[in-house]
Amino acid sequence: MSRIAAILPAAGLGTRMGADTPKQFLDLNGMPLVIFTLHRLAASTAITDFLVATRAEEVPALAERIAQERIGRPVHVVRGGGSRQESVANALAEVDPTTEIVLVHDAVRPFVTREQTDRVIAEARARGAAILGIPAIDTVKEVKRASLPQDVALITATIPRERIVLAQTPQAFHYSLLKDAFAKAADDGSTGSDEASLVERLGHPVHVVLGSERNIKITRPADMELARFYLAQERAAK
Repeated sequence: MSRIAAILPAAGLGTRMGADTPKQFLDLNGMPLVIFTLHRLAASTAITDFLVATRAEEVPALAERIAQERIGRPVHVVRGGGSRQESVANALAEVDPTTEIVLVHDAVRPFVTREQTDRVIAEARARGAAILGIPAIDTVKEVKRASLPQDVALITATIPRERIVLAQTPQAFHYSLLKDAFAKAADDGSTGSDEASLVERLGHPVHVVLGSERNIKITRPADMELARFYLAQERAAK
């Protein structure tokens, strides 16, 4: 059986939530959001190992809390970094080198499904790199920021919607490809907004698997309200 490792970056401060508690530790269904997400991701039995990257001071407590859960596979809590890229890099350094596929999933994206995860893994296995994404619905404008006032920008182009997708996670890659992408980024000091952008810099094609509007990322307080609404819907459907 091939090894497939899943990395969950969970070291952010979540300042846009306006709360003292980092968003990955907010309560959803009686558990920290990161653990709720871990359970949802673990629905994919293809994943053999999990690595959660969190702030250094949170490592012992989170490891102890996860140990109480029935994940069914090894979960390693590792020290994250000051950015998402650093956190993923730290976790990637701990991945078994015999691993075939590495999956990266936002710790605050709790409604990923088993089907979505398995599809991304299958595409990555076949093509080297794949992510979840959804088509853009709104008209997308390219802008140039004005100096004053700060809340006004100048439109420089309208980007055809059919060429735009909104990236989600999981994002999955051949282990060696992701290692090469992070090594190159470290060498030239570049930063990417996600793992796919680092792989793209190598010139390797990244394929997009259709995601879902329900696969939301918890970023603002209203997102938690929506998450609880989705959870209530799931319960009502059972």
